[in-house]
Amino acid sequence: MKCRRVDLLADVVQYEQGKGMEDGFERWSDVVTKGWIVTDSLIKITREDGSIVCPYISHRRGRTFIGEGDYIITDEDGSKHVCGADKIFSRYRKVEE
Repeated sequence: MKCRRVDLLADVVQYEQGKGMEDGFERWSDVVTKGWIVTDSLIKITREDGSIVCPYISHRRGRTFIGEGDYIITDEDGSKHVCGADKIFSRYRKVEE
């Protein structure tokens, strides 16, 4: 069976550090040693104490870490997603408000 995704209005905003857009942070060392993800483009923030952390978004499947140039999508129902700049506008169309 083939299905087309149902139209759903979403807020799409490119991630910016310091704006409180993320749901939390994970230590860089934990991301590298405990995860099975490609870490090359992840955003790394150095805190005053010298620790390095990576911002993430929480959702029903767990966490998605935010990479350079990624967008944060918030659906009408409040669920959040992360989408790369290379795919965002092939999946989402801009609408006039």
